[in-house]
Order: sequence, then structure tokens, then C-alpha cells
Amino acid sequence: MKRIKLLDKEFEISIKSKEIQNAIAKMAVKINEDLKDKNPLMVCILNGSFMFSADLMKMIEFPCQISFVKLASYEGTGSTGKVKELLGFNENLTNRSVLLLEDIVDSGITVSNCIDQLKNLGVKEIFVATLLFKPAALKKEIKLDYIGIEIPNDFIVGYGLDYDGYGRNLPDIYKII
Repeated sequence: MKRIKLLDKEFEISIKSKEIQNAIAKMAVKINEDLKDKNPLMVCILNGSFMFSADLMKMIEFPCQISFVKLASYEGTGSTGKVKELLGFNENLTNRSVLLLEDIVDSGITVSNCIDQLKNLGVKEIFVATLLFKPAALKKEIKLDYIGIEIPNDFIVGYGLDYDGYGRNLPDIYKII
């Protein structure tokens, strides 16, 4: 599929699944080197990061745990600028190393909010891995330790990312036309 339609919007292919998997594999190599002795808790930010987190976890070569938080900051095709917590942290995170797994960092608001919450829970150190990064959209200053692919400031869907809940199941990433 070169073009798709979701609800009232049309999209064209932007990043093929092979490129996505290659980017994740490169990130995994670095994470395996950097975090192997840190016993990190991987924290998947739902909903969008579920596919990325699953594929990355399959490539992690050291024993680790994963947990999930559900945060929302998008409505339609735009960020609301506010983060709603729908499912929070349940583990004891005191003195733990945490690797946040995010599908996309654009404004940085969601990751920044998550980092603040983690600091308040007494974590030892926080690392951030994002599959996609939109530097042109960044509004918060945050440190990204692992970046899969830098992309332009387009609205995208697929591979976990959605438009009003649709498109998450697509293996490729599409940009709005």
C-alpha cells in the first residue's frame, strides 16, 4: 500500500517496515552495551509505543523487566499541550534505572511529564529511547539517549501511531498528504 485513507484523511508511505526494524536493531545494540549491568525497568508509554517496545524487547540480550504507563496528549492530528495520565506507575522505583520507551518525541511534553513523575518516585537514573524524533516540533528540553529515526514535522500514522485510534496496526509509517 503506497497510499491509505483513515477516516477523513489520506496518507502516503513515509518509512517502510524494514527501515523501522533496522533502526530498532541499531538502538538495541547500543542499549545492550550501555545498560546490561544496570537492571533497568523498561517503561513503555502506551498506546503508541506498544509495537516499538515489543520489537525492541525481543532484541534485548540481558534480563530485564517491562512495565506500562498510559498517557495521552493528542486529539485528532494535534497535540493538546496537556498530558492526561490514564494508567500510572505501579512498581517501587526507588533507586531503579529506568528506560522510557516512546514511539515519537515531537513536542517533548509527554516524555518531560513522565521524567518528572519518575524523579518524584526516586529513580536512580532515567534513559529515554524513542523510535521517532521530530526536532522541529520540540518545545521541552529533554535528553534523548537513543533515537531511531529523525523525521520532519509531519503528522504520521502506522506502527503503533494513530489518527483518532486508527492506523496503529500498519507495519509501515505513513505521513498525511
